[in-house]
Amino acid sequence: MADPSSYRPKPGQIPDSPGVYRFRDEHRRVIYVGKAKSLRQRLANYFQDLAGLHPRTRTMVTTAASVEWTVVSTEVEALQLEYSWIKEYDPRFNVKYRDDKSYPYLAVTMNEEFPRVQVMRGHKKKGVRYFGPYGHAWAIRDTVDLLLRVFPVRTCSAGVFKNATRTGRPCLLGYIGKCSAPCVGRISPEDHRDLAEDFCDFMAGRTGTYLRRLEKQMTEAAEEMEYERAARLRDDIEALKKAMEKNAVVLADATDADLIAVAEDELEAALQIFHVRGGRVRGQRGWVTDKVEDVTTAALVEHALQQLYGEESGDAVPKEVLVPALPEPVEPVQEWLTGRRGSNVSLRIPQRGDKKALMETVQRNAQQALALHKTKRASDLTTRSRALEEIADALDLDSAPLRIECYDISHLQGDDVVASMVVFEDGLVRKSEYRRFQIKGFAGQDDVRSMHEVITRRFRRYLAEKERTGEWPEEDGTASPLTAPGTAGPATMPPAAPPVAAPDGDADDGQVNGFKDDDGRPRKFAYPPQLVVVDGGRPQVAAAKRALDELGIDDIAVCGLAKRLEEVWLPEDDDPVVLPRSSEGLYLLQRVRDEAHRFAISYQRTKRAKRFRSGPLDDVPGLGETRKQALIKHFGSVKKLRSATIEQIQEVPGIGRKTAETIAVALAQAAPAAPAVNTATGEIMDDSEDEAPGTTADASGAPVAAGAPDDRGQER
Repeated sequence: MADPSSYRPKPGQIPDSPGVYRFRDEHRRVIYVGKAKSLRQRLANYFQDLAGLHPRTRTMVTTAASVEWTVVSTEVEALQLEYSWIKEYDPRFNVKYRDDKSYPYLAVTMNEEFPRVQVMRGHKKKGVRYFGPYGHAWAIRDTVDLLLRVFPVRTCSAGVFKNATRTGRPCLLGYIGKCSAPCVGRISPEDHRDLAEDFCDFMAGRTGTYLRRLEKQMTEAAEEMEYERAARLRDDIEALKKAMEKNAVVLADATDADLIAVAEDELEAALQIFHVRGGRVRGQRGWVTDKVEDVTTAALVEHALQQLYGEESGDAVPKEVLVPALPEPVEPVQEWLTGRRGSNVSLRIPQRGDKKALMETVQRNAQQALALHKTKRASDLTTRSRALEEIADALDLDSAPLRIECYDISHLQGDDVVASMVVFEDGLVRKSEYRRFQIKGFAGQDDVRSMHEVITRRFRRYLAEKERTGEWPEEDGTASPLTAPGTAGPATMPPAAPPVAAPDGDADDGQVNGFKDDDGRPRKFAYPPQLVVVDGGRPQVAAAKRALDELGIDDIAVCGLAKRLEEVWLPEDDDPVVLPRSSEGLYLLQRVRDEAHRFAISYQRTKRAKRFRSGPLDDVPGLGETRKQALIKHFGSVKKLRSATIEQIQEVPGIGRKTAETIAVALAQAAPAAPAVNTATGEIMDDSEDEAPGTTADASGAPVAAGAPDDRGQER
């Protein structure tokens, strides 16, 4: 635990101007980002008597080891910079709203030649119109099904569209009138785009125009005694009205607004947002956050506005934003929202009328969401804290292990041996810091030796980062932990070496999001755990401990969790530690172990699938996927390609003489593949490289049987 006075800036050193500040821990990792109208006054609040600080603020300042700041011109710039740094550094002590699911949107891909209506999740893409979010994907599909009768826009995937264009036959929706079938030329690209624009206008709330137009057309058709067309128009009007009824009018003045409500207690806060467009509720979503800092309702609202509109612009930011409490001061936030929209945005608290009544509804939803969240065991802060304390007591640790790393080995009968590393921080998964390894030191099945290799590689990289950033200063005559005794260079691996691409395309020690550099952004393997958990018993634990001892690391605890009896093994103990079955600590260790097992299995299956799909063309150096596909398409099979002359191979676009010679030599040296089997009849084909019924050839030239059974070999 650090003493804040040890890194407190000197009097007069902090400027009395707007700015953004960052607290860093001893590993130079940014743990908190904040903004202030006056940096001097705001930072002074952190360096008062610890007894007077909020418990979470006290934890933050004692975890930190330094503070730095950046001066800006205005409070709006401070707001923008704070948002950018929170997104970039992901500080541990900042308020982060956890979205419990990825809400679906109704999306219209206006960036395509033939726009498509579909359900989309995740990040928004440029050139796509979004409506929502919705609570459930089926709600979108029900609405679209009704509207396709009036706006028969394309809904099929690119593959279905391409196949229909090739065959000249539309899909079922084209036959039943729910698609205008642009794939077969029934409608021009311009008319289809106009149809998609009309669909977007209707979804945006401009409904009266279409209803009046359809009613006029229905009347004209009836007067002309075209009763069948009049009946179809009548059914179209009913479909539109039914779609409109799904979103009842809540604000009579056709308001475009977002309503934000907050329900909170001492530990957590739940946020609910209703998106109202054209007076109708078009979407709803909610977030939950741990209150890891001493934060008011107004500050929670400000953080929510940053996350809601930080990457939005134009009409995605509504004209009105109604909130339960205004940020202090409100002017910079309102100016920032106005800049995001490009026109004036009203940020206020509703006082009376329909808007206040709707805000009360949103508030009730937030309260129910918080109550529901409290019932979820894994996300309860109190439960997680108790679990970490139980682990610390059972393993005789000095403090609760805030960062836990777990390792597991996976293979299929000794083939494709891989390992996984998962990370839990404060009892929650930290997927951005997951890592995966390929076992390279030996071949075959040996879990103990594999565990030793993985732990060695992971913590050798950690020591390399410490040495690179100066945390392991080398004095004259003193070798670093990466240097073997009596030598001047690295013992085995060069420190901070860049990842080397493995043969299957995955990077050695690959990760989801790698560490970047040493100014607070996460770096690869740079942040040490307080506890290392291995999936296994005493042998695996001993191997992990031996790897750490060889590297000179003695401040990281190690334990293993055996599957059979859920026993916790420690390196120096002859008998395991048995935690009660009802223990929250055991439950957390099980979740950590199971997540490591899942991540390892998924990686091993990916590697195995790649190996099964490999073919003779994979051994040709410098031959990419595009040229492989061109070769297979030109010759039809690897057998015909093998019998082709160099001149014939050169006829394939992109293949020169040198490449053709390399291909011919590689195929001549490759052993013929094993005979293929027709899974429908059990017949052994004469030559596996010929395309047979029930088989296809992939880009590598390997035959793939249609409907081939899954591998049922022993897997761990």
